Amino acid sequence: MHRRTLLAAGTAAGLTPLMTTLAESASVAALSPLKKSPRMPVLFVGHGSPMNALGDNEYRRSWQALGAEFGAKYPRPQMVLCISAHWLTQGWWLTGMDLPRTIHDFGGFPQELFDQQYPAPGAPAEAKAISAAIKSPPVGLDLREWGFDHGTWSVLKPMFPSADIPVVQLSMDYSRPPAEHFALGQQLARFRELGVLIVGSGNIVHNLRATRRDASPIQAYDWAIEFDRKVAGQIESGDLAALPDFRKLGAVAQMAHPTWDHYLPLLHAAGAVGPKEPMRFFNSNYQSASISMRSVVWG
Repeated sequence: MHRRTLLAAGTAAGLTPLMTTLAESASVAALSPLKKSPRMPVLFVGHGSPMNALGDNEYRRSWQALGAEFGAKYPRPQMVLCISAHWLTQGWWLTGMDLPRTIHDFGGFPQELFDQQYPAPGAPAEAKAISAAIKSPPVGLDLREWGFDHGTWSVLKPMFPSADIPVVQLSMDYSRPPAEHFALGQQLARFRELGVLIVGSGNIVHNLRATRRDASPIQAYDWAIEFDRKVAGQIESGDLAALPDFRKLGAVAQMAHPTWDHYLPLLHAAGAVGPKEPMRFFNSNYQSASISMRSVVWG
């Protein structure tokens, strides 16, 4: 399965991405497109297989139920800022186009999955304002290269099926240490009071090399259970600052994440959480024995 694309690859192939990086000195006054609102929650969603977006399954039902809470328990978002495991880049980038395309970044699945579209609008002015407000690292605007990969649309389509809430996707610089991803999440926290719903989309355990398709949702490898429980304990206790140090768990962490692209969205989301915020888990089980579907709502 093709799971991610580096923007740098296009440049190496002779393409010229239409992007811009805004001056770090721009003030928060540039946030004028975003209006003051009650503080939005923060989500980390374990997305697992793209097939979860289709049919009647427990994960899709949970995403539908969560979406129904907006406008009832929570305010309706002015926009969604999604950090997906499937957009890894050199530097950090925000989608800045009017109409981001739906990306089918996988292979070997039924045609029905490739037929899925999520035509939510982009939010160019809001993306520009967010980029301007983040001081370090610089966050650029991608005006034509990316869109919504399946880490974004597979969970947002069940949550907000009318596709009428603007969506911006944030890439991740995989070359940077985990602590920098958490620190960037801390800078995103201010946007929660400006109607922005922050959604990290990845998995707390993600090892495709060890999948067992015959496993039930309660079956998992010992190392998967150990890592999932360790991270869950840190989240429950509010020790979110410890999450970037996951590699200190050694062999268990290496088995849980041969690469850590699916863990990094958790760091962005957790960084945006304030001290002592209420939290709740959902989908606290496993897919294929080696993917934790544990998901979190803060706020």
